[in-house]
Order: sequence, then structure tokens, then C-alpha cells
Amino acid sequence: MKFSFKAVKNDVVVQKTIEATTEGEVLNFLRKNNYVPISISQNKPIFSQFNAIFDKVTFSDIVEFTRQLAIMLNAGLTLVDCFAILEKQMTKDGMIQIIQNIQKEVLTGNPFSKALQKYPQHFSNLYIALVKSGEASGKMSDILLKLADNLEKEREFQGKVKGALTYPVVVFVAMGAIMFLMITFVIPKLLNLYKDFNIDLPISTKILMFVSGFLAQFWPLVLIGGFFISGAINRYIKTPQGKLLLDTILLKMPIFGKIVSISSLVDSTRTLSILIGAGVSILDTLMIIVETTGNAVYRNAFAHIVKEVERGVSLGNAFNNEDIFPPILVQMVSVGEQTGNLDDTMMRISHYFDLESELAIKTVTTLIEPLILVILGLGVGFLVVSVITPIYNLTTSFK
Repeated sequence: MKFSFKAVKNDVVVQKTIEATTEGEVLNFLRKNNYVPISISQNKPIFSQFNAIFDKVTFSDIVEFTRQLAIMLNAGLTLVDCFAILEKQMTKDGMIQIIQNIQKEVLTGNPFSKALQKYPQHFSNLYIALVKSGEASGKMSDILLKLADNLEKEREFQGKVKGALTYPVVVFVAMGAIMFLMITFVIPKLLNLYKDFNIDLPISTKILMFVSGFLAQFWPLVLIGGFFISGAINRYIKTPQGKLLLDTILLKMPIFGKIVSISSLVDSTRTLSILIGAGVSILDTLMIIVETTGNAVYRNAFAHIVKEVERGVSLGNAFNNEDIFPPILVQMVSVGEQTGNLDDTMMRISHYFDLESELAIKTVTTLIEPLILVILGLGVGFLVVSVITPIYNLTTSFK
């Protein structure tokens, strides 16, 4: 590896680059040669930032880490031994660094759950709460196995949703780009032919001429304006009000709204089942669900349920007071609460919503292709009619 250093020798500041294995070797070199070190830095490769993209710790890495850790703990290995084995098995430097830091925390006497709290971007509140429950009950391996199952189901569901949405998004983006290029650079040259002839143009052609003329003249401003508008919208969406507005719109959308709704219900009911089964109190479970629910509408609903439960209202009645929950969920919560098998009941209803989500995704994938064809046909038809109709009128006038 190459290191750059800045040092002082004979009252002169020197900057050089040398080959060394570690920063300590560079420091020893400077001391042996009577340099007073100021700074030492490692020269990173040109493509280090590019490689960092592929070295980024993903959700799948956390799933595999949890599963392997649970299996080794169940086999009787200690937590420290598990970390040592996992460190050798991992290929990503980012994941290796996380395991090493967690291992150091555990070796110094800190609980595993406390070490995980230093990585909130990778380990959710649900994850940490379950680990705490495992530490308190002594059933760490069993709880981690349940957690791994939950994470794998979540990963599978996310894959289904992404698979259903990727195709239409790519098609619409490509279609929009092609339409923009045609209207901006191709159509104006065709429409210029009509200016020299005194013919009555149809309204569709006049609209197309206006739009294409505007874009041909101001397309840089349109792109810059679109960039700033999208940035402003993105910033607004990150605010609580913007997130609530976006999630409300998504829930009311035809076809896609059902997928968004069911995905929130699958995650919340499964989380409720796992946490209660792990011995976490109802109130703490609901608070964790509020923190982990991605949809703002459902997050607000669960926040209201927390307040109701704190006032002494039963969980079933608290769910019944929120309009966004389907009747089957409200009924199952009441039954589970009355029978004392709320965790098992929530797991069953979670499985039901999971099946509903598969049907909804299949419906979307079935409808999306003809919908795309219809939209493409309308767009192409508008362009053809707008360009061809004046030519037909022109030839008719010559006759």
C-alpha cells in the first residue's frame, strides 16, 4: 500500500509517498530518518468509491448474518466463537468491520443488544428488542431463528413488490425519454413543413406544434426546472407532512394501493406476533411497531392505538377505533386477546395477508402489460394523427 506523509526535517516541510504495509511502518521510517511527522494518510485506489458501492452492507447480508448466527448458537457455540467464524466467512469489508466491532463490544462486557444499537441503519428496533428478549430469557438461538425467518419473509416480499414494479417503471421512464426526444428534436422539423402552406390544422396538431416549439426552444430550462422541482418534491416527501400526504395518495391509488396496504399489514402483524411470542409487553410491542412501520398512515394509526392502550382500552377495541384496519384483522385481534393466544393468532393473520399480497401482485403483473400497451398506443396514436392528418388535408386541397 502507498502512504503519503507530511513531515518536518531540518526546519523544512517535506511531502512524500512511500510503500508500506501499515501506518506504523511509515511512522517508524520517519523516526529512523529524523523526520517529525505532521500527518500520514493512505492513498486510496482511484476506484475505491466505485468498489464501495459493491461493498455496501445490504439487507440480505443482515439476513444471512442472523441465520448463520442463530444456527451456530443453536449448535452450542458461544457468541464470541460465532463472531470469529462469521468474520472469516464474510467477504464484504463493511460486514467484517461490523462483526469485529460487535465482537469487541461483547468482549469488553457489553450486551450484544447494546453493540447492535451502534448500527441503527442495519439493525432495526425490532431486531434489537428481540435480541434483548433473547438475552433476558436465555433463548437467544430460538429467537434469532424466528427473527431470521421473519427477515427472510420480509426480503421475499420486498423482492415480489420490486419485481412487480420494476418492469412498468422502466417502460414508462424509457417511453417518457423517447417522447421527449421526439417532440423536442424530431417533430419540429416535420411540423415546419406545414408553415408554408395555408391549410387548416387540426387541434391536435396545433397542440403538438405549441408543445414541440416550446420544448425545442427552452428544453435546457425545462430539464433544469424539472431537476429542481423533483428535488423540492423529494425534500418535501422527507418531511412528516409530505410523507403522510404521499402515503395517503399511495393507499388511494387503484391496484397499487392494495399492495401498499397489505405490505404494511403483513409487516405489522408479523412483528406483533414475534415480539409478543418473545415475551415483550403489548405496549412496548406497539411502540416498536410505531417506530418500524414505514407507511405514515399506519404509523399514525398505531400511535393512536398506543395512546388508547395506555388509557386502559383493550387492544381489540383500540384496533376497532381505526378505520384503516380491515374487519378480519380487528376480529382476529379481539379473539387472540380473549383466548390469550395473540402471538399465534397474529402469525395466522399475517400468513393470510401474505397470501392476499401474492394475489394482489399477480393481479398487478397481469394488468400492467395491457395497460402499458394502451398508454403506448394512445401516445403513438396522438403523434401519428397530429402529423399525418395535415398531410392528408394538404393532398386533398391539391385535388
